[in-house]
Amino acid sequence: MAEHDVCIIDYGMGNLMSVLRAFELIGCSVVVSNHKEDIMNAKRLILPGVGAFSVAMDNLRALNLIDLLHEEVLAEGKPFLGICLGMQLIAEDSYEHGHFKGLGWVPASVRRLELEEGMRVPHMGWNDVYPVIREKSLFDNIEGESSYYFVHSYHVDCREVNYVGSTCKYGVEFVSTIQHKNIYAAQFHPEKSQNNGIQMLRNFINHTAAAINYL
Repeated sequence: MAEHDVCIIDYGMGNLMSVLRAFELIGCSVVVSNHKEDIMNAKRLILPGVGAFSVAMDNLRALNLIDLLHEEVLAEGKPFLGICLGMQLIAEDSYEHGHFKGLGWVPASVRRLELEEGMRVPHMGWNDVYPVIREKSLFDNIEGESSYYFVHSYHVDCREVNYVGSTCKYGVEFVSTIQHKNIYAAQFHPEKSQNNGIQMLRNFINHTAAAINYL
């Protein structure tokens, strides 16, 4: 079976084709799949998604993907990128319409954006992002202030600052990216964020090359 640069995990939560096209644009070999063999044979895993946290976890569970993802990402150290809902799913739990357990890779909870009266939820549109991590950052080679496209009503409330890759302010300051060892994630949509988003995906590919060679 062919080894792909990237496997975009299809677990029924949409937003796959735009992510596929973005990675193809930067020259990656890409497969969209939920099959064990494709996930195991890919060099990197991408978990995108839009929709409800609880439904997403149910879908991952029904497809027998949770233990497989734990093995590939946590045990094997395979590079991982979560996008939008995919970032929220790596938290310990979520308070979206109840209380639900997440994948638990990051010491964080998913909570609703609590904003001032008159500010719209969901947070939808372009917003500036402020990098925290400077070494091998997802924002390398992006000059000046950079904006990215957000669509979300909930955010990742991270309890340890060394997991935080960047922040964004929309009424309140919240975590906009996670970057810790082989785990990367973005609350915004890099695949819809034009040149800056494409450069961020390119950085993810480049910064994880050494880890892949080690594996």
